[in-house]
Amino acid sequence: MATSACLTSSKLLTFQICKVLSINNVLHRPVCTSPVTLIAKHWNQKFRKLRAQKVIKVDLPDYEETMKPVNELTKEEMRSKMKEKGVLPSNPLVERPIYLSTTGDIFEPYVPPEGDGKVSFITKEGAKQKLDFVGKKSKSLLAIRKLRKFDDDFEVDDFLVVAQDVYMKAHNAMMNVRKDKEELLLYVTEKAYPEMLHNAMDKTIHWKMLGLLEPLRLVQARTVDVISKENLFCQLTVRFHTQQMLAVYDRFGRLMYGSEILAKDVLEYIVFEKHLANRYGNWRVHAKIIPDWLPAKEPAPKTFRFVEEEERPQSPSSDSSLQKTTEPPPSEMPALATA
Repeated sequence: MATSACLTSSKLLTFQICKVLSINNVLHRPVCTSPVTLIAKHWNQKFRKLRAQKVIKVDLPDYEETMKPVNELTKEEMRSKMKEKGVLPSNPLVERPIYLSTTGDIFEPYVPPEGDGKVSFITKEGAKQKLDFVGKKSKSLLAIRKLRKFDDDFEVDDFLVVAQDVYMKAHNAMMNVRKDKEELLLYVTEKAYPEMLHNAMDKTIHWKMLGLLEPLRLVQARTVDVISKENLFCQLTVRFHTQQMLAVYDRFGRLMYGSEILAKDVLEYIVFEKHLANRYGNWRVHAKIIPDWLPAKEPAPKTFRFVEEEERPQSPSSDSSLQKTTEPPPSEMPALATA
């Protein structure tokens, strides 16, 4: 038996003492008799990432910790656990205030009698209209009584003056809406704002009130509470019988509707609304009542621009045909002189 020092691999940290065993006079490979210390790295540095992916680190749940009630966890522990699991923190519950500045519709809309403005009170139809107006007046008186609980100085005659002023300022602001869009909201509600500006883009509107044919008249008053009894809204319907001028021009400056020379008699029922619970509430135009029996107006004609066709070059065949047609017939050609 011989003893020698050898290095089995280049990865060994130290030399090991190896012995050559001889069994039955046959020499065998050297066997290390001392502990072998190797480096933790693989002998082949290639494919290190692939070899690392073969091993999966299993994170076993801690059932004792999961049984711990949430109330006993601190905010820092909850934040770390949510961050570990990739859960985003929930947004805090913040109640946003709601501001109701107007109602979305007309409650109990007034139905104009058919033939209003053309029927005299002396006739049978006029007397019937007067009787219906007296029958519906009781609800209006109760609504005005509620209105005076919030506004002690309310008078119908004073309101009609304010209604005429708001009506004219709203139409003047509609003509200048391109310059100032917020001015119109001072005189109309959020419901009437999109209705007044519908199809008004790229158009020029000229409007003017020439005078009153009849004095303004309050035909209906209604109040309604929203969410709570203290949050009260009031709607007053006013009859306008006026003489107006209206002209609408398109984007090319062509007249689409109306005329600046011709004046027309206009009968309208305008609904004014006020938020009584708001100390700074004002009367504003809320809607315009259009009865069902009123025939529909003809829509304004659409304006288009015709695309001019480009002049196409004439083909040679067409030129030859023109030449053939211009040549005189053989009978009309002069005879040639013969020698």
